[in-house]
Amino acid sequence: MYKYKYLKREFNKSELINLNPIQRGGILTKEAREALLEFGDGYSTCDWCPPKFDRLDRIEKPPIKDFYEDLAEFLGMDVARVVTRCREAMFIAFKMLSSPGDYIVVDSLSHYSTYLAIEFAGLKVKEVPHTGYPNFQLLLEMYRDKIEEVKKETSKLPAAVLLTHVDYLYGNLNDALIVSKIAHEYNVPVILNAAYTAGIMPVNGKKLGVDVIVSSGHKSWAASAPTGILALTEDMAEKILPTATITGDWSKRSFKIKEMPLLGCTVMGAPLITLMASFPHVIRRVEKWDEELEKAQYFVKEIEKIEETRVLGVKPKKHTLIHVESIGLHKVSKKHPRKGFYLYDELKKRKIVGIQPGLSKHFKLNIYGLSLDEVRYVVNAFHDIAAIYGLKIY
Repeated sequence: MYKYKYLKREFNKSELINLNPIQRGGILTKEAREALLEFGDGYSTCDWCPPKFDRLDRIEKPPIKDFYEDLAEFLGMDVARVVTRCREAMFIAFKMLSSPGDYIVVDSLSHYSTYLAIEFAGLKVKEVPHTGYPNFQLLLEMYRDKIEEVKKETSKLPAAVLLTHVDYLYGNLNDALIVSKIAHEYNVPVILNAAYTAGIMPVNGKKLGVDVIVSSGHKSWAASAPTGILALTEDMAEKILPTATITGDWSKRSFKIKEMPLLGCTVMGAPLITLMASFPHVIRRVEKWDEELEKAQYFVKEIEKIEETRVLGVKPKKHTLIHVESIGLHKVSKKHPRKGFYLYDELKKRKIVGIQPGLSKHFKLNIYGLSLDEVRYVVNAFHDIAAIYGLKIY
């Protein structure tokens, strides 16, 4: 009866270089692709769920229990759970650490989902400002001012502070230790949004002094969507992951083993297994972060050789997410019959995708995981396109 015409992606991804900022860290390993086929059925992990515990984190075949323990250790935390998304992990932490109407102090470059999670949890937001154009550097010391502001206005401390480790707009890396020291002076817990960092670069919660780490498996851990990571200190685990206390008034049924904020079990199939299958690769790749930074800094130097083109954000770059501002390429779009889509078209001809179609003045890209030869190819493609349309390469 139904005909689904859109079950295939537009491109054969193996033939392309994909620069999409949200996809570079989520490319599956060979092992994860094999696991995806093996565990693609709905409740594929639940055959050996122990009846005594009836909980995902206690399953030993496949070794989910061991993986959760290894994941926590890898992140320098005590407890880890896999949920469906980074934003769900944030929501759980916000909800369990707060009372209705409390404030969360966040950086002003937080992802929109941070704000939605705060609102859905019945909370309010205070923002730490940044320096604005062109560096957009967060004023981290102002976390103290915002905590004091909340205290003055409400006679209460904020329920938590959240810092985006690397923001999704400019790729600026923020020093979590500065924020942790300030927040802990007030005994306020610190949530680190590591969606763009954990899984691709070293992140150790204890060294950074944070209480909660949230991250995205499908963005930075070479896993299928949806996968989010919630990692906690022991103290936070007691507050954020209590077991259920409800009892049926007639049946007297209770579910005391279930972790209430997780609604029992979370990701119980292919996304979790791909995360597990890619984990050994992820452990190895974070050790090569310096190499990734060298390629990013090379790319920035080369892209800025194009007439009237610059990279926004703090430099030298400390992350592979890059925000390009090109007045030169945008001027071309003013006279081109395809307008801003010409840049997408030209890159596509060269088997490069991921730049949002229609953008030429401001666009983001991520070169994480590309070889140096591939980075050079991308740079040469941009130079070639600029030269074709009469822009100078300095």
